[in-house]
Amino acid sequence: MEITQLLIRLLMTFVFAYLFGLDRQKSNKSVGFGTFIFVSVGSCALTLATISLQPENFLPVFGAIVTGIGFLGAGALIRNTDKIFGFTTAASLWVFAILGLIIGAGQYFIGIALYVLVWSVIIFDKQLERKGLGSYKRKIIINMHGIVNTREVEKSLANGIRRYHLLSKEIDKKNNKGCLIYLIEGTKKELNKKLNRIYSKEWCDSIKIE
Repeated sequence: MEITQLLIRLLMTFVFAYLFGLDRQKSNKSVGFGTFIFVSVGSCALTLATISLQPENFLPVFGAIVTGIGFLGAGALIRNTDKIFGFTTAASLWVFAILGLIIGAGQYFIGIALYVLVWSVIIFDKQLERKGLGSYKRKIIINMHGIVNTREVEKSLANGIRRYHLLSKEIDKKNNKGCLIYLIEGTKKELNKKLNRIYSKEWCDSIKIE
């Protein structure tokens, strides 16, 4: 295979993964552009190397990549007491591993079609979120002055928020401050309403949404 073809396929995979990963990072997802680039470019490079070394028997590497990437995707999942989050991120990693594989094999049309379909799903999902449709997960960091009981915070979260789970609790007795980190689920309208309610409390210094 000519060096020009190798570079084109690697560069094409890199650009596709970079643009998608950058959007994911701007959306404060658990996996950013670096991971997407490494997964897709790595899959592409392995495919190119296999085709160059064994052009008549490169299919086994396809199965190895698809299977192996599943372990990485599992690491993107966030487990709650009654639910697991992060399936979209895990599936995205799997798809971009396949994208690198497809482009590495020289199937440009299939790769571009797959990339367009992935973006169409992401854009449509954002439209639904702007309209307040569906359920969305957010991690919120609540900084407080004074020692506030978690029950008082959760009382403000109840009645509208579908699920909330306390991820961590930090108390600074010396400076009389506290920090609570929650993973919450609900519609965009519900989340905004509840967070505004918490922010209006005297004990709330700031709220950060990730």
